[in-house]
Amino acid sequence: MAWDPQKFGQLYPFQSRWLRLDGLRMHYVDEGVGEPLVMLHGNPTWSFYYRRLISEFRTTHRVVAPDQIGCGLSDKPADAEYEYTLERRVSDFETLLDRLELTHGLTLVGHDWGGMMVVACALRQPERVRRLVLFNTAGFLLPPGRRLPWPLWPFRCLPLLPALLIRGCNAFVLGAIHLATAKGLPGAVRAAYRAPYDSWRNRIATLRFVQDIPLRPHDRSYALARWVDENLHRLRDLPVFIGWGMRDFVFDRGFLDEWQRRLPNAEVHRFADAGHLVVEDAADELVPLLRAFLERTAATRSRAATELSR
Repeated sequence: MAWDPQKFGQLYPFQSRWLRLDGLRMHYVDEGVGEPLVMLHGNPTWSFYYRRLISEFRTTHRVVAPDQIGCGLSDKPADAEYEYTLERRVSDFETLLDRLELTHGLTLVGHDWGGMMVVACALRQPERVRRLVLFNTAGFLLPPGRRLPWPLWPFRCLPLLPALLIRGCNAFVLGAIHLATAKGLPGAVRAAYRAPYDSWRNRIATLRFVQDIPLRPHDRSYALARWVDENLHRLRDLPVFIGWGMRDFVFDRGFLDEWQRRLPNAEVHRFADAGHLVVEDAADELVPLLRAFLERTAATRSRAATELSR
């Protein structure tokens, strides 16, 4: 099922915009005016995941939400055309910020893989960032004693099965839309999540994301993930909002405990009846909490940027 604006427009009523990245088209939305909120999705979602937050906050903020290359409405190149690695994706995100002249006062919002990426950006370019908002994600390597969460193990560690399941059967997308929420999703929403990933070719990113999970030093993205892990403490003074679905069977309570250990000053909100797609399950509760956090920290001039720039 290909994306059809006429069919899904009510769910995603935003103007599509496009950025050229080395000949590839990155899709993004850019709604409203004011202090920027820049939202980065993970796998296997896309900017559609943030539709409720875009609608709510575009009345008071400039809200930017891209689709990573290979995801959503962005181009889905083959391996010969694009390097599906953490480093490339962080670089793409920084290029987007440059092209849109988003140079300061940013609130970076990340979920799943998007969390690791916005944390990497905040560490690499602290002068841009005022706050972080994190939803069920990691900004560190697997904590000591932890193994790769079992639902990811067959997709990451077996040699041939992942391609057949993810690219052939669309198992990762189907699993996410059926199992990663606690309350379930309406049929039209499930269809909108599936729509961009309608063929073997168009599911390349969902597989490459899983294959790129950094587990060992020889993995391509391990060096950058380890650098983020080792430098995460430098964000301790940055205002950070963490919204966590407690029924996430991948980013579970242990990951949240690690965030609190690393960033003890973060504002944490737990949602008992929410899963991995916490914004889907808990938007009604999240929106007022996030709005209050943004208002309370609007005038904050954190010491973090100064410390990070030294």
